Amino acid sequence: MERDIPRIQQFSAILWPSFLTSAFATIVFFSLFDHVHLLAGSAFADLSRMGAYTVGFFMFWALTTATSILTCYYSRPCEKAKQTGPGTITRGSDRHGKDDIKQAM
Repeated sequence: MERDIPRIQQFSAILWPSFLTSAFATIVFFSLFDHVHLLAGSAFADLSRMGAYTVGFFMFWALTTATSILTCYYSRPCEKAKQTGPGTITRGSDRHGKDDIKQAM
């Protein structure tokens, strides 16, 4: 069951909320933690404040994009299997016109 939603709208439905969420997460995170203390003793200790904010924002954006993709993936309805007899599952034909698949348990 394919929806007639344009591809750009599907990408926007994932990227825009994740962008807003990551912007909020960046503001809250860097309000609570200073990048100087977080990066002290690491290879990135000399990273500027703006550089730390930028890297943090893109890391939050990647994380929230992944969660948005998973939410969209798991919100789609599953194909229901019909029980036709003991030990047999029959699935309807798919959108490519293939025949029913019968699987013995």
